[in-house]
Amino acid sequence: MSIQPFSILLIFLAILGDLAIGSAERLSGLYVDNGFDQTVVHRVVSQREKREVEHEILNLLGLPDRPRSAIGRPPQVKRSAPKFLLDIYKNALGEDEEEKPVARSHKAGEFDLSGQDLKAIDQSDVIMTFAAQHRHAGVRHERGKRLWFDVSEVPPEEYMIGAELRLYHSAHTRSQRRHGSHTITVYRVLNAGNGTQELQYIDAVNVTDRKEGWLTLNISEALNHWVNNPNGNEGLYLSVHPTDRLAHEVRPEDVGIVVFRGDPDKQPFITGYFKSSGVRESKVRKKRDAKRKKKSETNSWDYQRTNPYTDPGAQYSRTCKIQTLYVSFRDLQWQDWIIAPDGYDAYYCSGECNFPLNAHMNATNHAIVQTLVHLVSPGKVPKPCCAPTKLSAISVLYFLDESNVILKKYKNMVVKSCGCH
Repeated sequence: MSIQPFSILLIFLAILGDLAIGSAERLSGLYVDNGFDQTVVHRVVSQREKREVEHEILNLLGLPDRPRSAIGRPPQVKRSAPKFLLDIYKNALGEDEEEKPVARSHKAGEFDLSGQDLKAIDQSDVIMTFAAQHRHAGVRHERGKRLWFDVSEVPPEEYMIGAELRLYHSAHTRSQRRHGSHTITVYRVLNAGNGTQELQYIDAVNVTDRKEGWLTLNISEALNHWVNNPNGNEGLYLSVHPTDRLAHEVRPEDVGIVVFRGDPDKQPFITGYFKSSGVRESKVRKKRDAKRKKKSETNSWDYQRTNPYTDPGAQYSRTCKIQTLYVSFRDLQWQDWIIAPDGYDAYYCSGECNFPLNAHMNATNHAIVQTLVHLVSPGKVPKPCCAPTKLSAISVLYFLDESNVILKKYKNMVVKSCGCH
């Protein structure tokens, strides 16, 4: 059976587990199913090959390198931004279309996702969060709070579905008991020149003294402007007034708004929802193909030697069907920047497409005709190949750097069914 390089890549990734060699040296091995429901070592993988596999899979994820700021340190998943995306990952994502109705009906989690949130999640290919950073410079003499966010990692070619600022409000502060409710207003800070700054209204929300939980404000216009005009990112200004006394500004902390001195899991953050244009993936793919072509003559991988499915001695004459294949991110030691999952069931297709092609082999009409022609002229026309007939996506949650976290959907990553093509 013909195996494509991408299939071999998945096979390698799935089996880069550590083997204890003696007491000091640890090598990686290539594991395969021996056909008798047993996993056995096919051969030991060199460190050079392992690095090449890591580089290839990072390209697949759209990353030039693994995030350096996170290397050697466990992910800080207790902070508000990664907790929010982890809440989405656990409670609002399904692997495929059949699972979505169940996933969308489940609204568990402390962030209490709204119907509008779930719609944006469903439409998004990439969800990014940006932690608030403190800018000491105030705006004129107001008592509000300046928030700044590093959004430089957002590709300008991506289509933005929407963006939200999330603030945590703690109930029962003294000031709140006096006034009953407050209006939280967010402005975009503009550089008016000559060292002066102006405020542009973005959104507002009212909160009562008994409200405990997250507040959401729509800042789509601001984030879109910053992505397309990076030099114009002066951040946001947060203003708080008693609802019945709009001229009287109070400090956000005095009314229970958590800003910078609160718990890490209650810090302000921005969530951006994006629909992939495919431009970035296309650039990564072209770059990867060019490098692969350049290395083709000196490539250290011998696919005939590496791939157990082209080994004449392998016991793989079974009928075409889906086989077990687990891809482990943890075995690549990426747990310091990938939050979830530890790995996933990728599966693969293997087996023969021999005459007659039975119904359970999901053969196409073309495969049936090709099989008949192969019987007549086996030397000129090959048998059909066993290949996926249905694929589904996975979602990967990871740190891009210390402040920004990404939840990205990757299409066609899991084999759902196989057939003869």
